[in-house]
Amino acid sequence: MMEDTIAAISTPFGEGGIGIIRISGEDALLVLEKIFRRPGGRRGMEDRKMTYGHIVDPADGKVVDEVLCVYMKGPKTYTTEDVVEINCHGGIVPLRRTLELVLRSGARSAERGEFTQRAFLGGRLDLTQAEAVMDLIEAKADRTFDVAMGQLEGKLSEKIRDIRKDLMDILVNLTVNIDYPDEDIEIVTYEKLNAALKSAAQKVRTLLDSARTGRIISEGLKVAIIGKPNVGKSSLMNNLLRESRAIVTDIPGTTRDTIQEKLSVKGIPVLLTDTAGIRETEDRIENIGIQRSKASFNEADLVIFMLDSTRPLSGEDEEIIPHVDPSRAVAVLNKVDKGQVITSDQIRERLPGVELIEASMTEETGLEAIEDAIVRRVYQGEVSMSSDSMVTNARQSDFLSKTEKHLRDALRLTDLGEPLEIIELDVQEAYENLGSIIGESVSDDILNEVFSRFCLGK
Repeated sequence: MMEDTIAAISTPFGEGGIGIIRISGEDALLVLEKIFRRPGGRRGMEDRKMTYGHIVDPADGKVVDEVLCVYMKGPKTYTTEDVVEINCHGGIVPLRRTLELVLRSGARSAERGEFTQRAFLGGRLDLTQAEAVMDLIEAKADRTFDVAMGQLEGKLSEKIRDIRKDLMDILVNLTVNIDYPDEDIEIVTYEKLNAALKSAAQKVRTLLDSARTGRIISEGLKVAIIGKPNVGKSSLMNNLLRESRAIVTDIPGTTRDTIQEKLSVKGIPVLLTDTAGIRETEDRIENIGIQRSKASFNEADLVIFMLDSTRPLSGEDEEIIPHVDPSRAVAVLNKVDKGQVITSDQIRERLPGVELIEASMTEETGLEAIEDAIVRRVYQGEVSMSSDSMVTNARQSDFLSKTEKHLRDALRLTDLGEPLEIIELDVQEAYENLGSIIGESVSDDILNEVFSRFCLGK
């Protein structure tokens, strides 16, 4: 398939100032020359120089669009192949018509992620860098973008390669000692082997510790706001969003279903859910919303449990409290500007260890503390906020987990004094699993799965 010349629209569909069609492959320039006409009938394209002209249908000479084109000779291109980009007017019709001519002139439609796949196969990107391209495109928050950019620059790959080098050194020493035991070589002692394996295993563990944080930064922290009706849940959502998204009244039960919104909190992507107030009710529709609320806070990374500080704990509060896990919850005492009946000590007694914030949604106090609590929940002291070499997806995490298991097995065998040949097998498996993360030893099935996530044209 790499011998084909491929083409696709690389900008989003819809109206805009510019829309770009990308062509990549050995015949990219030949395809363009069949349909591109410069003023005065001049021919030829200079490398990496934007050229003005028109896209013309060769069948009838009809002008399809007025364009700017650039030709980039490989291998110093995104795909490492010859690449042409046609800058059309950004409407659906000119892009569609131009692409049809490109395909009729010898290119075929690119598959999802095929341009980036060619960049990977051409050696320009490794697999973690290729995955970072899609993360950059999908980034909805600053921190997501920063981490993805770090991966694209190869910072995670560098750490993986460092560990692979350590394992290769171990494998070389094991092989020499197994195959040439009588030669004048440094003998691998179990003590030295144990130290080397522990060092590698600790580096893998450090990367695995970043996986939860990396997943949240990539996908978003799931935050559910829970509490009985009319405690200020919808007001909190509106304040965090800086807009009136949820209906706010003094009538209990206004929110009858879960409301979900995406936002950025200090650079962290957050998936915020405002839940229906949890209480006993005969209203069948409200009951459905309450069941969805319970499901939402069971799935949440962080629960914000809101209470009305102007009233004593009610039966509805008491029904919720047993379901709140203090280790993944923040309790917010709302309406403190109106006089407190519930004290912080009462809540701490009922939910030992819970983080507690006093707030007023009408006065917009306590919001900064709530946002800080969300940010702390992401990092949890596990990784530095400045770290840009995090593990950000399940595929990377899965192979790291397999690597750690094989290293732990190798350590156990070393402690038992088992033959070096047996220990070598686990070290080799660990080495191969790390190679799968960066794509140095990876199956076609994994490649297809990775690049199927991409949009057309990338």
